[in-house]
Amino acid sequence: MAKRLTAALGLLVACGALAQGLQDPTRPPSASPSVQDSRGEGSRLQSVLISPGRKLAVIDGRTVALGGRVGDATVVAIAPAQVILQRGGAYETLKLHPGIEKKP
Repeated sequence: MAKRLTAALGLLVACGALAQGLQDPTRPPSASPSVQDSRGEGSRLQSVLISPGRKLAVIDGRTVALGGRVGDATVVAIAPAQVILQRGGAYETLKLHPGIEKKP
């Protein structure tokens, strides 16, 4: 009996170890193109919310309003498919779908 319990426990531990290696299939890929900031780290636009009363963007998992800060940059524009950041005198564009070009 003890031998069966030990075997069953070993099987449960092995299954638990395998389950920890599984990834969330709904999580966005981490290797998507991004804009490099002054520290060499990339910022990624993940979502945009535009309503009559407010404009918000989700950048690197953080919700930022128009005029808000992302690191050392300021969000100066939020459009349906992109956000423009200002860092000093330079402007950078984060696109919601960076590999897709819209054609008329």
